[in-house]
Amino acid sequence: MDRIEQATPGQLGLYVKRLDNGETFEHAADRPWYLASSVKLPIAISVLQEVEAGRLRMNQELVLQATDKVDGSGAVVWQPDGTRHNVQSLLKRMLMESDNTAANLLIRAVGEDPLNQRAQALLGGRGVGRITNFTEVRYQVYEEAHPDARRLSNMDLVRIAGAPVGPKRLQALARSLDVAPGALNVKTLDEAYDRYYRHQANTATLEGYGAMLEKLVRGQLVSPAHQQLLYKDLKFDTYDAYRLEAGLPRSVRFIHKTGTQFHRACHMGVIDPQDNGRRAIVVAACAEGLDEMKEAGKAFEQIGRAITQTMLQDRLAAKGGRPVAAP
Repeated sequence: MDRIEQATPGQLGLYVKRLDNGETFEHAADRPWYLASSVKLPIAISVLQEVEAGRLRMNQELVLQATDKVDGSGAVVWQPDGTRHNVQSLLKRMLMESDNTAANLLIRAVGEDPLNQRAQALLGGRGVGRITNFTEVRYQVYEEAHPDARRLSNMDLVRIAGAPVGPKRLQALARSLDVAPGALNVKTLDEAYDRYYRHQANTATLEGYGAMLEKLVRGQLVSPAHQQLLYKDLKFDTYDAYRLEAGLPRSVRFIHKTGTQFHRACHMGVIDPQDNGRRAIVVAACAEGLDEMKEAGKAFEQIGRAITQTMLQDRLAAKGGRPVAAP
């Protein structure tokens, strides 16, 4: 881990735990990290807990409103206002496609205050920042650039996001606000995001997130049926060769959720979560202060290879796999 971080710009955090013997490795795992879209897993668990409490139904239809729409992955944002989606389909879109608008619909259904009460319990309390919807993230970032940002409509936010990240994104913001670029309170998008991150919304410690993953695979958070539903939506049956998974052998199962935002990235998951986590390895990794795609992806892949080398050699040997070289 030291070698990987020395070769990587910015900072890395990592929490790894073997559930068969309790062995744990932590690297900056006790400080808050911005979760980006990896916050969608505690949102999904909260939704399923609401279903099990009888306050929501999986087949309950939620109506898309203009105020739900926000930029990001997924296609729900482009559907007409008034379109109906049931809770189960929205969970799938939120986790598999990382659809921000689907997430907004589910957050509205649960309610931000109940969601945050559950999140405090799920993520361990300490270091947990308030979870907001994804529209609020955009407003808070753009407010750092101009105080009138909240008069932008949701589709204004979507159009601004169509501009490339960097100076053109700030220019698009100024045009949407009908102000001169010089009227903005920041000179770069980096500055706006840096100011936003200081508020520590949508954060958790990696040890807190890892503890949530452990409880999930041990069957302590949702029913067995809902646990299996989550596994499917968390890509239990697929191999993407992306980030951590690119460094793991194809012979292991891996449920996971990524998160990406400007100069922030996370990859959270559990290796071999089946059988109530009997042989599971929990992994929670985040990075900041670096290119959130290429540089973060390379670092996470190297972490995956390090886990393979140090913790999975016996499983590879049992399955006739080849040992993996050190990163």
